[in-house]
Amino acid sequence: MAKPRTLFSDREREIANAIAGLADGNPFGPERLAYERKVLGRRFTSRSSVWHAEQDLREVDPNLLELAELIEKLVPTLRDRLAAGARATTEELVAYEAAVRHLLFQRHIAVWWQLIERAENGEPTNGKIEAYDRFAKDIRQFLDFPGVRFPVDTRPAHLFAWAFQIRRAFHHTYRKIFGGSEPAAALRAAVWQSIFTHDAGRYRRALYERMDDATTLITGESGTGKELVARAIAMSRYIPFDEKKKCFTADLGETFSAVNLMALSPTLIESELFGHRRGSFTGALETRPGWLETAGHSGCVFLDEIGELDGSIQVKLLRVLQSRSFQRIGETEERMFSGKVIAATNRDLATEIEAGRFRRDLYYRLCSDTITTPTLRDQLSDTPADLRNLLSILAQRMVGSDEAAGLTDECETWINRNLGQDYDWPGNVRELEQCVRNVLIRGDYQPQQHQSATSPLTSVLDDYRNGSLTAEELVERYTAHVYSLTGSYQEAARRLGLDRRTVKAKVLSAQESERSISARKRTS
Repeated sequence: MAKPRTLFSDREREIANAIAGLADGNPFGPERLAYERKVLGRRFTSRSSVWHAEQDLREVDPNLLELAELIEKLVPTLRDRLAAGARATTEELVAYEAAVRHLLFQRHIAVWWQLIERAENGEPTNGKIEAYDRFAKDIRQFLDFPGVRFPVDTRPAHLFAWAFQIRRAFHHTYRKIFGGSEPAAALRAAVWQSIFTHDAGRYRRALYERMDDATTLITGESGTGKELVARAIAMSRYIPFDEKKKCFTADLGETFSAVNLMALSPTLIESELFGHRRGSFTGALETRPGWLETAGHSGCVFLDEIGELDGSIQVKLLRVLQSRSFQRIGETEERMFSGKVIAATNRDLATEIEAGRFRRDLYYRLCSDTITTPTLRDQLSDTPADLRNLLSILAQRMVGSDEAAGLTDECETWINRNLGQDYDWPGNVRELEQCVRNVLIRGDYQPQQHQSATSPLTSVLDDYRNGSLTAEELVERYTAHVYSLTGSYQEAARRLGLDRRTVKAKVLSAQESERSISARKRTS
């Protein structure tokens, strides 16, 4: 048999490079479909670019089936050519190694899925894994050739840990961050980037054990799922695999620690974070470590409501982020923090900084990686059908799968009849959840009515007394006031005895007038 001269044909090289893009790309980004199309050509099936868990999961993605079949045929062919002495450039070896990773990820996916299930059942995941031997054997079969040196890290233990991380990241991002809208898709893509950066190749080569230094700051309104985002990132961190002991070096169930800063006093916050020595303050009956100490090398501390943090503790947290060191309360011994910090806030930190309530230097330590969670109104404005999807998810949690469809129908009918599709959901998903609970228990939901500081009624009374409003302006601004109370064009229309479209037009007109007045005041 003649010795093969090159590793790839022109078409195989194009396919392998596209497979490498899939293996190291963002599965929630738009580039995924472009790579699939390059690999499959005419066999590609057009589908929605938004990949989310509310799709019909009974239908297997035909592109994934086609990809698996193609890669199962291509990679062994390329391996045989390399074994026979085919020449390969550095770029070709990189593409071949990525195709091998893609193949072995699919072949051994059950191993990592079992570990994820164990973690979700509260069972340890750092026990001995006998299946690793089969994985390592496959790695050697496909990547161990005399005289061939791959320009990437092909250690079986590293690739085993990488594959487990990829599987966890996809699970927690795909299954736990809901929504079929473009804002939800962008959020999932941003979470993936927070885990692996925009360059997954560089991440695997050099960053996989250095991401602790990058603090993630999650901003967004209350009820938009900031803790879900934090948990997805924390549960998807790289956990090294010990090849000698055949186990992961950390238990997945112990990698996430959440501290709600708004719910604790400054003393308790300091104790929770840094730990304390016995007798260091009233109530310190025994010495105990804090979350920063127990997090470990693969752990993550989530600081919710970081904007509420007391100034004195801001200084101590800044030191942790700068030097990775801290002291327990009542001790002088230096201890090291080896985990990652994720912080979240619904406050505008720029405003807090200008008001002197938040340290500017701490902010710049927090914002190396930022994510903003979209509001429910943004998601529903993009994809109104998401309302039913979210109602179904909430209903299943509350009443189980057998009763979920009935409760979903009841809630959807009630919302459409009483709030309408234009309701703003100021409390976001948290408010939607309470709406479902209220309809479940009482068959009714009453949105909280409040007059905000920027309510259109704030100045309308003075203008009314001064007689400076036209009749149309008075109607517009009162309509806008009623809408601000209800958050729903449909409910405002019911109260005012007007058509919903008329209400919306008058509200928009009133808002435009308010903006014009504010602009004139700023320039005067």
